[in-house]
Amino acid sequence: MSTLSEIAGNYDAVLSDVWGVVHNGIAAHPSAVDALLRFRQGGGRVVLITNAPRPSPPIVDMLDRLHVPRDAYDSIVSSGDVTRAMLTPYRGQTLHYVGPVGENDGLFEGLDITPGPAEEARAVIVTDLDNDDQTPDDYNDRITLWLKRKLPMVCANPDRVVEHGEQLIYCGGALADLYEARGGMIRMAGKPYRPIYDEALRRAEMAAGRTVERSRILAIGDSVRTDAIGAANAGLDLLFITGSIHAAELDAFGNPDPQAVRDLVAPSGARLRAFMPRLAW
Repeated sequence: MSTLSEIAGNYDAVLSDVWGVVHNGIAAHPSAVDALLRFRQGGGRVVLITNAPRPSPPIVDMLDRLHVPRDAYDSIVSSGDVTRAMLTPYRGQTLHYVGPVGENDGLFEGLDITPGPAEEARAVIVTDLDNDDQTPDDYNDRITLWLKRKLPMVCANPDRVVEHGEQLIYCGGALADLYEARGGMIRMAGKPYRPIYDEALRRAEMAAGRTVERSRILAIGDSVRTDAIGAANAGLDLLFITGSIHAAELDAFGNPDPQAVRDLVAPSGARLRAFMPRLAW
């Protein structure tokens, strides 16, 4: 284990996950906020990179409510930002929406897309499950109809699960996995896919005012499936946060086995630079 201060001198920029690193959906993690503030105060640039299925302005508002100061980051890139580009070909058409009602309206703003029933839709757009108590298996009957109509699925949130306080809840990526397993066609926005990293890297260089070598950029995240694989695909070092969705299996707050952490991350191909239960300076 290390702290960010021990390795910060090796990096000019950080691409940090948000949910599970900076906050848990209910409250900010003070040590993580402090670490990002100190990294920026030392001249580093911070781009928050999140699989939140909404455009970045509402995420800024959420961070404000959680008392994450804007001085802690230079920019935010969200899966919702990337999803909007993926939805552009569906202008003027009907899509079947799956997710919490009213939470992601900004995703469709200005795109002339009409949410409607699956029987009339050209595609399914998934942000998350309709409510936090559901599991992907609750959607099997609906999936049967989507498959019958050969509807492609655009998944705005590739995360399978996310930390919410002390609970783990299913996300859109879990439903997309089930749809694909049953033969459906899916398109995924966000991490670990390259478009969101390309945009995040562009933002980091804009903030720095110069080209930044990949070897001088550190990815920080709590998920092997999204953050570790995404870092590997983008050619970035990884600081892995063990105390979120993998906390129980890694005994993150007890006596974690460093080899167990390495073994968990290794299949991703990521260059594991350090790990810690919570991001801290």
